[in-house]
Amino acid sequence: MPLQLDDAAAGSLPARLAGRLRSLIGDAVLAPGEAVPSSRALAAHLGISRGSVVAAYDQLLAEGYLVAAAGRSTVVNPQVRRVHPLPVRAATPRRREAAPELDLRPGRPWAAEVVSPAWRSAWRRASAEPVDVLVPPLGLQALRGAWADHLRRMRAVVLEPERLAITGGGREGLSLLLLALAAERTTALRVGVEDPGYPSLRRVPARFGAQVVPLPVDEHGLRVADLPTGADAPDALVVTPSHQYPLGGSLPVDRRQTLLEWARRHRVVVVEDDYDSELRYTSQPLPALAALDDPADGRVVLLGTLSKTLTPALSIGFLALPDWLVPAVAATRRDLGTPVGLVGQRAVAHYLDSGALRLHTQRMRNRYRRRRAQVVAALAGVPGVHVYPMDGGLHAVVETTRPEGEVVAALAADGIRVSPLSEYWSGTGTRPGIVFGFGAVADDDLAHGLERIAAAAGGSGTAPRESS
Repeated sequence: MPLQLDDAAAGSLPARLAGRLRSLIGDAVLAPGEAVPSSRALAAHLGISRGSVVAAYDQLLAEGYLVAAAGRSTVVNPQVRRVHPLPVRAATPRRREAAPELDLRPGRPWAAEVVSPAWRSAWRRASAEPVDVLVPPLGLQALRGAWADHLRRMRAVVLEPERLAITGGGREGLSLLLLALAAERTTALRVGVEDPGYPSLRRVPARFGAQVVPLPVDEHGLRVADLPTGADAPDALVVTPSHQYPLGGSLPVDRRQTLLEWARRHRVVVVEDDYDSELRYTSQPLPALAALDDPADGRVVLLGTLSKTLTPALSIGFLALPDWLVPAVAATRRDLGTPVGLVGQRAVAHYLDSGALRLHTQRMRNRYRRRRAQVVAALAGVPGVHVYPMDGGLHAVVETTRPEGEVVAALAADGIRVSPLSEYWSGTGTRPGIVFGFGAVADDDLAHGLERIAAAAGGSGTAPRESS
């Protein structure tokens, strides 16, 4: 109990003790129904006589602050607020935002089917194993090995487990890498980002004092022919070659080769954000940019998570590093500690080893493919609406002729939340439109949302015509 007596205060010792207890009850430090220490224990704690404590308790019992019964502990009166109401304090009224009827903001997968027998088995095994184990700075060897095998099968990236660092998700992984790159520098890092690009990853470099350099994209992804050279080249570049976020382009092979040559020539670290590359609908997943890179003197760091294939709540990911970067990242991780606990790392390792992630990804790919077709059918032919190609991923980009703010406001009035397309640009050249997710909602809810999106974006105020 946080109880101290002021020896300089006026009044007898029992009166001072009763006053302090009264204040603790009034301030809700002692809650209604909560037991107070026995008179003997409190007297020993405060170094006073038991008689002084008994006198203070008797006073509070008489006032209704405490209640006691034979054979039971003395407790704060459960009805103390009726006997002694709290004083009324003037407060500024707070407006509470109503919960949205339908949240279609992008970035969330369908997580209802994550908890499967394989998932439960992995966590049971992980929690039953000994815990007197030190987690290595870059992660458990079992998890790094399982993830290396998964990358070989699914992304054509062949690497030794020693080149993998386990992270607490995408932003934490990028933070770790930036700190490692900045450790030997005396000036701030310059980090190139796609424009438009992923807002939350774009904000990470600025938090570490780096200068953010917006770089343009087109329908095929990053415009590598326009990359800065010489002294203007950035120290690092964050890119989404498999599925440009948010516009959806896939970087062609010739651009990938040009990007790698540019990175080698200017000693730029290319951070390949592999955020949803396994969720493709028009073809098989494309090989990662890292698969084309030199493993020893390469420039590509593959950044991945399980946020889109499983759930963001897992908060676990990886960095696949070229050999020369491993020591710097390991040193930084030793200083900062690992953000992913032992049981979580073991569970994900068991889950990967069982092959359950590959099966789950295939099931989700089929589900999202149906959702994609639902989006295309609902918005086809709506006047003033252009839907960007959706070869993969969990979101749709809709460009509108109607002002973006009006569309977002109209949908919000219907209880539907989407993201403005303009939020994805860090510079100028924004386009009016919206970005919405279709992965985390039920089919009927998505159908309702699409109906309202078509009406708001097309400006008709009515449901769209049924597609043929």
